[in-house]
Amino acid sequence: MRTALYPGSFDPVTNGHMDIIARASRLFDTLFVGVYANPKKDVLFSLEDRVRMLTSAVKQWPNVQVRSFANLTVECAHELGAQVLVRGLRAVTDFEYEFQLAAMYQQLRPDLEVVCLMTSVKYSFLSASLVKEVAKLGGNVDAFVPEVVAARLREVQTA
Repeated sequence: MRTALYPGSFDPVTNGHMDIIARASRLFDTLFVGVYANPKKDVLFSLEDRVRMLTSAVKQWPNVQVRSFANLTVECAHELGAQVLVRGLRAVTDFEYEFQLAAMYQQLRPDLEVVCLMTSVKYSFLSASLVKEVAKLGGNVDAFVPEVVAARLREVQTA
């Protein structure tokens, strides 16, 4: 049985993330989507909000589970029994960072494979930061995020 972990801050989850989740769910028996509790960037949504939104967004895939984690990604993967880490690549600019991460993961846990999936072209421009900026300035983000996220962004914007 192949188990994978797709880690990220998911602040918020975008349709680009959802594209990777959908495709990875077809490749692995079990896919954990790991929501990192302490990203080095400022987050708009609490860990609980991010987990709640993701859980709602992935309910269509019975083999996908959402978990939060605060330790090293490789330790989270070990605890979940994952043999593979899934990462998404949007553009060439992502490659260098992902390459460094993969090399570090290999040093920390040599038995863990890293699989990078190219984001579909229609989402290659999309980032959580860009979505947050558009929403903050009153733009419509419905086409870029799951419905639950768009609704939550509207709530935050009017608060």
